[in-house]
Amino acid sequence: MKTLGEIEAAICQGVSRFEQEFMGRGPKCVHAHLIDDLIVVRLQGVLTAAEQQLVKTLPPEKGRDLLKQVRTQLVETARPVLESLVEEIAGVKVLSLHHDISTVIPTTSRAASPASLILIPAALRWLATVGRSTPPIV
Repeated sequence: MKTLGEIEAAICQGVSRFEQEFMGRGPKCVHAHLIDDLIVVRLQGVLTAAEQQLVKTLPPEKGRDLLKQVRTQLVETARPVLESLVEEIAGVKVLSLHHDISTVIPTTSRAASPASLILIPAALRWLATVGRSTPPIV
């Protein structure tokens, strides 16, 4: 049986590999947290240079909305891959998967990058609700 830390580490590695292979760029930083029946994964540093430019040059709402639409479509297309990844690692069925991306770009390298719900310069989180017939692994 895997420990909580082993599950979280394996999910970090799997999601990082997914981002690299499917999205074309891996995150600079990734953290996974298993909380009761939720798996929360936060990635930082995943915006490509082109995406950063898009967000900076277009009007704020338009650039943000366009980036969110593209990323949402990509994640929805890859949903079976992500669900399979979580199911294989955690040994439980994924009931739902939620994601969001922040397009706020810090103005200095020392600025904290903002988080948003399931990138330095923005944050991406995956939130997976998993079905569990046994108590959480601790």
